[in-house]
Amino acid sequence: PATVSARPANQIPVEEVSAAENPQRPTGEAWDTVPPVEVPLTSAPSGLPNASDTSVESLRVQSARTESRFYLRLSWADGTADRNASTPREFQDAAAVQLPVNTTARPPISMGSTRNLVNVWYWHAGGETQELLAGGPGTTTRFESSSVNTTATYDDGRWTMVVSRGVATEATNRTTLAVDHDVDVAFAVWNGSNMERSGTKAVSEWYHFPLGPGPQGPPYESILWTIAGLAIAGTALVTIQAVRGS
Repeated sequence: PATVSARPANQIPVEEVSAAENPQRPTGEAWDTVPPVEVPLTSAPSGLPNASDTSVESLRVQSARTESRFYLRLSWADGTADRNASTPREFQDAAAVQLPVNTTARPPISMGSTRNLVNVWYWHAGGETQELLAGGPGTTTRFESSSVNTTATYDDGRWTMVVSRGVATEATNRTTLAVDHDVDVAFAVWNGSNMERSGTKAVSEWYHFPLGPGPQGPPYESILWTIAGLAIAGTALVTIQAVRGS
């Protein structure tokens, strides 16, 4: 029978890797054995002009961790590397990762709410990484110092970046990943040459990291094999009855 991945829907698996493999390198061997997830992107709801015309349709996401650090590798197609924003009509390529501050509750996906804040790890192609706090659209506050590291490369029409941070944190309003339950995550990408900036962006639904012991929901492969097994059993029963009746 046909099968698909055994991974539950909207899950991004987290693989253990060695710090010696340098997972901060976007093209490093540490990522060779980490399964990718293709995350669809759509234009974020917005009243801004041309906000529905974003160009990046999907994002390839991989996640890994060492004993002390959590890594995300993001990769997406983009025909141009837009690093400069020196004129009013120039905008930089960018990407962001959104996590709930309170990992036991899912915030509104559009930058959280006043009761359920979100952390945003924001990178732009000019080389800067910002760590942000938000409690709804238009409420973004920048942390004085960022605990997030980002390394990015552009090659053959594709950005590949690795963003990382310590697994645990005791800082106020920063997401800790040292938990034993699933943690929600969402993504956004901006294509500068397509005039994308601010609220004009391509965004994902909520996904999650399976950091808890489970259960994570029935894997699709198990479901399909169960369905296939029932179909085979039903066919066998019909065949036996037909033989007995002849």
